[in-house]
Amino acid sequence: MTILLLSLFLFLLLGVPIAYSLGLSALCYFLTHEPGLIVVMPQQLMAGMDSYPLIALPLFIFMGQLMNASGITGRLIDYCMLIVGRFRGGLGIVNISSSMLFGGISGSSTSDTASIGSILIPEMKRRGYPHQFAAGLTVASSTMGMIIPPSIPMVLFAITAQESVGKLFLGGVIPGLMVGVFQIIFTLWISTKRNYPKGNTKFKFSIFLKETFRSSYILLLPIFVVGTVVLGIATATESAGLGVFYAIATGCIVTRKLTLDKFINALRYSILTSAKIMIIIAFSKLFIWILAYERLPDDLAYSVEGFDLSLFWLLILMILIILLAGTFIDVSPAILLLTPIFLPIIISAGGSPILFGVILVIGLAVGACTPPVGNCLNVCSAVSGLRIGIIFRGALPFLVANVLTLLLIVIFPSLVLWLPSLLMD
Repeated sequence: MTILLLSLFLFLLLGVPIAYSLGLSALCYFLTHEPGLIVVMPQQLMAGMDSYPLIALPLFIFMGQLMNASGITGRLIDYCMLIVGRFRGGLGIVNISSSMLFGGISGSSTSDTASIGSILIPEMKRRGYPHQFAAGLTVASSTMGMIIPPSIPMVLFAITAQESVGKLFLGGVIPGLMVGVFQIIFTLWISTKRNYPKGNTKFKFSIFLKETFRSSYILLLPIFVVGTVVLGIATATESAGLGVFYAIATGCIVTRKLTLDKFINALRYSILTSAKIMIIIAFSKLFIWILAYERLPDDLAYSVEGFDLSLFWLLILMILIILLAGTFIDVSPAILLLTPIFLPIIISAGGSPILFGVILVIGLAVGACTPPVGNCLNVCSAVSGLRIGIIFRGALPFLVANVLTLLLIVIFPSLVLWLPSLLMD
């Protein structure tokens, strides 16, 4: 285990991508400790990707790209501007509201950052908002893309933990909305304190109903995708396929902005992104197999039981570890590595796998916005032209919303477990 873990950290420090760091550290383990088991490597690599539920991942990614190519981002922003644009700091609230809606469509925080940030960051800067504030808020609000269903990281956790995708989707609804509400409150407070501008839009109920009807094809997508899973009409994989069909129909018939070039670009991006995730999954499966072979999860569970921690303090400890791990490990490999290690510990302490999955995803969403690895920071840096350190300082006040949500769901687990138990048990 010393050889395995030290070689992993060494490769990571040298800047080797996480997937290949996992594979090379596994190779070091086999060559120095168990040469006779090296034949396991190709078997486990293939076993890691040989899973029917994994088909949902590229399909959800493709669905989000198609909806983005269909020009829904501008429609979402206009719809949110109608509702909250008249408040001080209204464009910041529009940023958050759009992320809440877009997160329920794309399932990806990086897509959220790129799509909404490319429109709202320049617009917020033009209207007098500080550049750092606009970029930081965009990054922090994009974390809801991982939490509000459909969520790609939650699908990955469900596959790794062999849990219900539908229950995880439902478990993320209330915490995702809580993050959004807390961020809106912080935005109103900061905007009032710093006298940020407000829009000239006036709310009229008749116009609101009209725009809601015009945007219904967008608002219904997350309900359609999640509802088919929750009601047992389709599996997560089938639901993702239906979502792709819905997105194509929307782009071709409703918005008429999905051209052949945009379709091909969305397909290319989805293939490349899915390939990266699959490579990480393959090497993570091999690494996890070694951890199980060395009985590390069992030994850790036994050691933690010796401390006689209550479930509350155990979850607090897990949150600290997740937040720390998220600063230097990307979301997908972190889920694959931490789940088989920590989930048995949580279950042995009487905790819920659904609760742990939601905590893991929310915690890693914060990591996506923290240097040095944070993908959302890097995407926002490319969009805004700011350095990631400046963006992170702008995002920090709003990331408190995620941490506050984590603490509340640990204190009140029913915030996560109520909807799954109500609709699926």
